[in-house]
Amino acid sequence: MVTVYDVDPDEFIKVLADRLKNENVKVPDWVKWVKTGPHRETGPVQDEWYYTRMASVFRKLYIKGPIGTSRLASDYGGKRDRGTKRYHAVKGSRNITRKCLQELDKLGYTSVGKEGRKLTPKGISYLEKLAEEIIKSKEVKKEN
Repeated sequence: MVTVYDVDPDEFIKVLADRLKNENVKVPDWVKWVKTGPHRETGPVQDEWYYTRMASVFRKLYIKGPIGTSRLASDYGGKRDRGTKRYHAVKGSRNITRKCLQELDKLGYTSVGKEGRKLTPKGISYLEKLAEEIIKSKEVKKEN
């Protein structure tokens, strides 16, 4: 059985983001102007960064199990530049993480539990089927 662990994360997230574009995901209007956290000076350069973030959150839910928005936001955080003072670790935007999780809830891939968000059986099978497709496409390329 092929799992998400068997696939290169960068490739998996890229393919998953393309798949999420084709689904009925509502991207908020403020995505064009928002920064991804207080540790950033500007917003993302890529136009489709929101789908990449949603794919990354989806994959992290598979790997880290039930997890909340605050814990996920700390994964997307960084070091804040405070001038001449020392850098401090800060969390990423919890609003972006929350909106991504809400969209995944609407698609039926996640659900809210007592410990935080977790994947539904539909979400787990979706990710595992995608991982299997990626592995098979690599094998076909090797044969040619």
